Order: sequence, then C-alpha cells, then structure tokens
Amino acid sequence: MDALPYIDLIDPAEIDLLLISHFHLDHCGALPWFLQKTSFKGRTFMTHATKAIYRWLLSDYVKVSNISADDMLYTETDLEESMDKIETINFHEVKEVAGIKFWCYHAGHVLGAAMFMIEIAGVKLLYTGDFSRQEDRHLMAAEIPSVKPDILIIESTYGTHIHEKREEREARFCNTVHDIVNREGRCLIPVFALGRAQELLLILGWLLGFAFADEYWQNHPELHDIPIYYASSLAKKCMAVYQTYVNAMNEKIRKAININNPFVFKHISNLKSMDHFDDIGPSVVMASPGMMQSGLSRELFESWCTDKRNGVIIAGYCVEGTLAKHIMSEPEEITTMSGQKLPLKMSVDYISFSAHTDYQQTSEFIRALKPPHVILVHGEQNEMARLKAALIREYEDNDEVHIEVHNPRNTEAVALNFRGEKLAKVMGCLADKKCEQGQRVSGILVKRNFNYHILTPSDLSNYTDLSVSTVKQTQAIPFTGPYSLLVNQLRSLAGL
Repeated sequence: MDALPYIDLIDPAEIDLLLISHFHLDHCGALPWFLQKTSFKGRTFMTHATKAIYRWLLSDYVKVSNISADDMLYTETDLEESMDKIETINFHEVKEVAGIKFWCYHAGHVLGAAMFMIEIAGVKLLYTGDFSRQEDRHLMAAEIPSVKPDILIIESTYGTHIHEKREEREARFCNTVHDIVNREGRCLIPVFALGRAQELLLILGWLLGFAFADEYWQNHPELHDIPIYYASSLAKKCMAVYQTYVNAMNEKIRKAININNPFVFKHISNLKSMDHFDDIGPSVVMASPGMMQSGLSRELFESWCTDKRNGVIIAGYCVEGTLAKHIMSEPEEITTMSGQKLPLKMSVDYISFSAHTDYQQTSEFIRALKPPHVILVHGEQNEMARLKAALIREYEDNDEVHIEVHNPRNTEAVALNFRGEKLAKVMGCLADKKCEQGQRVSGILVKRNFNYHILTPSDLSNYTDLSVSTVKQTQAIPFTGPYSLLVNQLRSLAGL
C-alpha cells in the first residue's frame, strides 16, 4: 500500500473524471485498483497508445511482483476488467463530462503521453504530466497550446538543472560505449522497459544512415561484431505497439517508415533471462529495471561490477534510495540483494536521456503561456523550492506579467478565486417574449454543469429532467371576532 497515491483525503465516489497522462507506473500503476476496488463511478480517459501499452506494462507488473497474493493491490482479472472502463481520446479532440470540457496535446516524454487542458465554469487549467520540449529521435516536442490557461500545473522533476545538449550527450554516450567494449568490457545500460529504452535502441541500432549514431557505428567497423541485447520480457509485445503508433511520433520517424520500419532492430537481440545469455567477451546490454532495485539489470550489475573493464551507464532519472542513485556517488563497495559486499570496480557514467523538462524548457514554456497561477508538482521538495525561487526572480521586475507560483506539499490544497461573469440564458416561453433593456424577467433559475438558465415552471419538464409538482395547502385559524374585522385585517395585510 506504500506505493498508492495519497487518496485518504478524497472520496472516489465524488470524482466525475479521471485523466491518465501516460503509461509509466508512477502515473497509472494504481489504476486497476482504483477502478475496481474503490467507490469511483466516474469516467476514465487516456490516449490510444497509452491504453495499448498500459495493458502489457501492468500485466508484467502483476506477474513479476514479489508480493504475496494477499498483499497484491489487484489481480490480472482486475486489470482485464479495468480495460473496459477506460475510454480513449485523440489529441486535440474536445470531450465533455459532467460539464467539464477537456482535450489533450502531445507531451513528448513517451509514446502517447498527453498534456490535458481542462475547462470548468470558464476557468482553464493545463496539466502537463511529464513532458519534454526537446524533440528526440522518435518523439516530437511537447506542444505549446494556443489556448492560454488560467492555471498551469507543471512538473518540476529537474528543478533548476539544465540538460546537456542532445548532440553532445549522444556523442558522449557513443564514445562511452565504445571505450567500454574497446577495453574488452561489458556495457550495462539499465533502463525501464518502455520510453527511454526505445530512444537508446534507435541510437545504438538505427541503420537508415541519417542519424548521428549510425554514422558513428559506420565509422567504427571494429564495433560491428559486438553483440547488443535488449533484456526485457515486455520487449516484443510493446515493440509491436511502437510499430503500430508510428504516426504519433515525429516527422523524421514518419518519413523513415516509408523506407524501412525503424523499430525493427535487425542487429539487436532480445534477451529474456540470464539462462539465454552467453556471457563471453564484450557486449552491450540494455536491461530493466532502470534503477536496478531488482530484476535482470540488478543481476547483471552484481555479476559485472567487480571487473574494471566493465562499465554501467545511468541514462535516466534516479530516485533517492535506489542502487542506481547510490553508485553515482562512486562508493568503494555495494551490497548485493543477498547481503554480500562486493567491490565496485566497473566504471559508472551518468548520461541523462530523461525526457523531462529542464529549467530552460520549463521557463520558456511558462513564458509562452503566461498563466496567472503556476502550481509545481512531481518533484523533490528541494528541487521544487529552488525552481519556485528561480521563477519568482524571473518575473519579480516584470510589470506586464504577474505570475503567482505555488509548490504545495502532498495532499495540500491550493485555493484560488476566479471572478467571472455568470450569464443566465432565457429559454422556452420566456425567450419568445421581446424584452427591453432594464425589464425584469421572472422565472426559475436552473443551474446545471456550471451553466445557468431561466425558465417558466411549465418549461422545466421540456428542458430539464426535473419533475414539476403542485403543492396545495389549507390552513384553519380559529377566529371569534366579527366578519367585518377579519376583512379589515386581511385588507391591511394585503396593503389595500
């Protein structure tokens, strides 16, 4: 239960709409549980590619989790049944649920990742999810919406850090791989099964001739006999999804598909387990999971870490407390999963291909949208604080643009007030009458999904699902005075 979102402060039954930005486990891992085990009765949306990969990714999670059946959040059956409750949305397609309008934009990050624009009662909110403004080898950059939001909820994973330029990091990556195999070593690249893995596969094995990496490999024929492996149980299943949704990728990929499918890696072998691995001589292995807490990447690391010829390349974001984060500080030894101490002699390089925005991308994105309110999420506390301070400094002397930056703690509510005009539309019989400026209109005010209408009682059943009832009441009051006195009292009450 430690991995669940903090949902104790919400009532799932009161939620009308659930939007999933992308397929990574920290964004959808609890979804089958939420849809099957709680009182949630609303509607759930994600993009087509996200739904396709969600199915395989979570099925693999259920199978490989080292958790007893009693402690599992959900079963394979729960996952299958949750699929029927998930609806899909196309990019830029406008939908409405319970008066909430929403549509989505390309977010970069991973295949199918979406930023959602949500409009409630005229107030527009943009939730970025995880996004990247840098186009890479297969994904387009996150879009800048033409619609300006009143509120921007934006990730802050990298805070004020600035990413290395793409060309420089690809060159450093290729050079590092070359150095490791050139010294007869094994090169381990821990990755998550989907997302950055596909980007690195393209760098290592794309054979179409216009990419930097291909030029690199073509110029170094000594590398041609070095085996490259992609070690993931999900590899083949999800690669089929990548091949299906090529049209959701960047223009370079869409053009390449007319010549040859860039996601058919002829010179990269799939490795299911160590039992199928002939560990002889130099090789390059991409293995999951990315933070090496368990699985094949951890097994290979423990097997190779004592040989100085070998090397590991950390290619993505690492969470505190994980082995991947720990070895970046270059400790003299590591502790295996069995508790054994091993010397760390293999080289450790950090070359980030993480598809999250850095400070420059975040700042430019905010500058383009100029939202009155920015809410920072999805980041470590210190990084969020530094990002907030940097954004405040950036706009403190700007008299034309006022932006308020919030960095709430988990479960902390952010209360914002918006004063907009509330217009009531006259409908039915009342609309047939010609009204003059200043004339009073008498009817019943009906509010539904943040819209207001004025109707006569007789029109309620025609324009709403409300039922109309007539209440008749008789009241008897004892009175012993003369009839004339009663008449005078009633006239007085009526103002006659």
